Amino acid sequence: MSSASDSPPPPLLGPGLVAFFTERHLATLTTLRADGTPHVVPVGVTLDAATGTARVITSGTSAKVRHVRRGQVQGGQVQGGQVQGGQAQGGPARVAVCQVDGKVWTTLEGTAVVREDAGSVADAEARYAVRYQQPRVNPARVVLEISVDRVLGNAERWRGPEAPQ
Repeated sequence: MSSASDSPPPPLLGPGLVAFFTERHLATLTTLRADGTPHVVPVGVTLDAATGTARVITSGTSAKVRHVRRGQVQGGQVQGGQVQGGQAQGGPARVAVCQVDGKVWTTLEGTAVVREDAGSVADAEARYAVRYQQPRVNPARVVLEISVDRVLGNAERWRGPEAPQ
């Protein structure tokens, strides 16, 4: 399976967190709209702990993809809900994926890029099928590939080898 290119070294992802991200749970993905407000939607997410990469499969026409494609805008001002002026950096967008199961939760923060090539999509679909089920056919499917650089939560405490019984 392919890995993220040009990514920083993966953050510390302990066995409890990795176990939590192999259990069948849905998550939320937070992206930012052009006016800076959060857009939060339910998603299925997979985690490659070896590379610190989270992946979300989705339609290329979705709002979350538009938000990530827009990337960062620097020097602009928000007017009437739209960014005016500024320079699009074309770089990755900041996102967060949060998964919760009762008292156990984890948020993965990082930068996201859209992958459209057939290899990346097939790889992400295969990962999704292992965790959830075979995804339905979608010719417009793309992958949001998230390079995780911050981990919040308590999954390591509750799912790790030293977890209270």
